[in-house]
Amino acid sequence: MTVLNMNIKQPIAAIAFFAFSFQAQAQTVEEGIKMYQYERFESAKKILTPLAAGSSIANYYLGLAQLSTENKSEAKSTFEHYPEDNANLSGLARIAYLNNDITEGNRITTLLASKAGKKAWEPLKLAADAITYTKGGNVQQAIDWYKDAIKRNDNNETRLALGDAYQQIHGGGGEAMNNYEKVTGRDPKNSLAFSKIGALWYAAKNYNLALENYNKAKEADPANPLPYQDLANAYFWTGKYEIARQNIEKYLSLSDKTSEDMTRYANILYLSKDYAGAIKTIQELIAKGVNKPGLYGILGFSQYETKDYANALNNVRIYITKQEADKITPFDLIEYGKILAVNNQSDSADVYFTKAINKDTSSNKSDVYRQIAEGFKAGKDYAKAAVWYDKMIKNSKDIPAIDYFWRGAMYYYSKNYQPAAKAFEEMETKFADQPSATYWRGRVAAAMDEEAKTCEASPFYQKWLEKVGPEYDKKSDLMYAYQYLALCAYNKNDKTTMNTYLDKIATIDANNSFLKQLRDAGAKPAPTKGKK
Repeated sequence: MTVLNMNIKQPIAAIAFFAFSFQAQAQTVEEGIKMYQYERFESAKKILTPLAAGSSIANYYLGLAQLSTENKSEAKSTFEHYPEDNANLSGLARIAYLNNDITEGNRITTLLASKAGKKAWEPLKLAADAITYTKGGNVQQAIDWYKDAIKRNDNNETRLALGDAYQQIHGGGGEAMNNYEKVTGRDPKNSLAFSKIGALWYAAKNYNLALENYNKAKEADPANPLPYQDLANAYFWTGKYEIARQNIEKYLSLSDKTSEDMTRYANILYLSKDYAGAIKTIQELIAKGVNKPGLYGILGFSQYETKDYANALNNVRIYITKQEADKITPFDLIEYGKILAVNNQSDSADVYFTKAINKDTSSNKSDVYRQIAEGFKAGKDYAKAAVWYDKMIKNSKDIPAIDYFWRGAMYYYSKNYQPAAKAFEEMETKFADQPSATYWRGRVAAAMDEEAKTCEASPFYQKWLEKVGPEYDKKSDLMYAYQYLALCAYNKNDKTTMNTYLDKIATIDANNSFLKQLRDAGAKPAPTKGKK
């Protein structure tokens, strides 16, 4: 399940240069193209189908709409109705690339670009579009063709497409932004350009600027459903779940309400933590015969959150097995790992967590490591949770104290006391203002000295008590320290100190069994060393 993943959308075509294709019916064809650009593919097909016989550009966009609804063979047949038309040739190049016939795709796009001669720009853009909106072609070649087209005719549609191409190359986000902003500077009502700017900020996790631009996209054209979907995603990441839901429901009201639209709705329900609603929506789609892999991802991940672990495992396994590899995200792999872990399949979980790390392209992978560690923690495999917290700390920067704590705690609960001691010592050194590190150094030392014979935990507990004082609110923590210190004093035959700590225990719990046992033991004569 690709969660919150912005798909690059082809810009609205330069209708002017296709005007000869539809003349008096221009507005109707424009509406069909608009429906395609707004991802209302069923509406686009309905409008464009009766027009395609008399309009090559209507035919071209009909083929694109068919491609977008995964009807590749039907789209190929449609494009072949105008085999000499530049736009439909571009469509056939897309088919070639989608069929992984790179040689044929390159042949068609090169032929198209050569038709530009010294003046025309449209063939250059159409050749570049075939590369930009599929996979397999040379994206740098597409960028060069867009630039040549812009030299001949600097229009908004080519600028948007150039920005989309730049998004596909490493470090191209800045140039993409420049081109999108060039469009909004010339056309403040360009809804699609603002959506693309918002998508760049969204990818950079600057959700406030993403929201700002998505709202501009909405205001530029209130009939465009796409900004509402984008707003739903961005509001989710700012923690405004109810507003996220409102926006996805507005998106639905403007969309074709296809199975894909309903899947998006279920995705937002899942993200906004309405797991029951997501499960219900997905089960309804499956009952209607919709059988796409992504449905099983949303369903399984929602079931995991409702602790229906067995069904979660079955459904996410279907998703991981059937989904195309390039559509499976690091998030998906992490969630699957968590489900495996909670179903006591820790070794398999490790495999998928490692895949998630390898697939994640972000420079700071601390969130990925943290989610993995939390997955093992939820599955109560504390030893592996500790290992992943340790990996996060060693491979990331600016890790907060809480993660250092959990690393030590997971080692402690898995009874790996030596690495736990080292982890809490490192935490205490790095976060001197955190008394908990000192306390847990005491807990670890006490676990290795259960009978308080060596009293190795005493210095840590005493130092911690000085830091937090007797009014410390976590009485259970105080109880651990007082009991150990009292027992240590008993073993040293230091009854005065022992009674001091027993009195402190009594103020917390006068009926404490340890208190009674040690007072009874302390009332007896101490054993004489060396004698039976």
